[in-house]
Amino acid sequence: MAKNSSARPLMSRIKDNLPIVVISIFSLILFVAIYIEGGNAQIFNTIITGGMWALLAVGLALVFGVMNIPHFAHGESFMIGAYVAYFTFTPMQEYLYTNPNKFLSAIAPLGAILTAGVAGAILGIIIEQLIFAPLRRRTKKDWIMNAFLLTVGISFVLSNGANLVLGPNFRGISRYWDVKAVEIGGAYMSVDRLIAFAISMVTIGALWFFLRRTRVGRAIRAVSQDETGAQLVGINLNFIQTLTFSLATAMASISGASLLFLFQAYPTVGGTPLYYAWYVVMMAGLGNVVGAIIGGFIVALLQTATQLFVAVSWTTVFPTVVMIIVLLIAPSGIFGSEVKGVQEQ
Repeated sequence: MAKNSSARPLMSRIKDNLPIVVISIFSLILFVAIYIEGGNAQIFNTIITGGMWALLAVGLALVFGVMNIPHFAHGESFMIGAYVAYFTFTPMQEYLYTNPNKFLSAIAPLGAILTAGVAGAILGIIIEQLIFAPLRRRTKKDWIMNAFLLTVGISFVLSNGANLVLGPNFRGISRYWDVKAVEIGGAYMSVDRLIAFAISMVTIGALWFFLRRTRVGRAIRAVSQDETGAQLVGINLNFIQTLTFSLATAMASISGASLLFLFQAYPTVGGTPLYYAWYVVMMAGLGNVVGAIIGGFIVALLQTATQLFVAVSWTTVFPTVVMIIVLLIAPSGIFGSEVKGVQEQ
């Protein structure tokens, strides 16, 4: 009897979390298949790519979870980061060609990436204060639709503005660190990829610590759960929303800067990263920050599996098909995030 009663709660938990269970099993099967077919090299590539998408998607999920903004200009934040990193790092690289210095060569890329993050944070503050803060004061109905249209407009303005000012030229680098590839488990990985992954994990870890262990971070979480209740206990809603948008933009800029060796800076470079970030966020659940981290690795698994077993040209198709199937089965995403209106309208 006790055996049956203990089995029922287990079956009930599995039923309640069926999307998570199914995706977990599916991901495990893909992981094993990728390892058998591609070995350690493909596994490491998948993990590194997952970290990159997770960093980009976390910012997108944070903005939606706290501010209810479907941020379709998030890719342009990625673009800004790529441009800032390029124009910061290139002069330093030229100086180091004529004045070799091992220490400066090691920290110059980090300086460029940090500068891009700061530029992204400032850009986020400007956009939030000039555009979304006035919209919040005037809009109660149709907030999500209005915010969506605004972000699409911002995307056009930023990409076309970059094209007008900087031209359509591609600006990139072959690598940040001029060192040999590192051997890990019989697979050779470039130092740039490994450090990009480390930066994404450190940034996500820092965000997690900030949200969980600091007073301001807890205030952000409170606003994401109940805006009206947060205001009643004295939380400054405008400050929290500005900070949230700034953090999200900074993370996208850091992502663009870290991946400059893969994605050259040009006006529409943010398109592909934005698509993958939305794949992650919609599959995991809109506004679910933790889910976005896990979702980044799931999308990377789908990409790698598509390249290995189907064709490179289908890399964006297969994740899209899986996302559609997931949303048909679980409309709120794998982790079941619900959408709420501005100030819980």
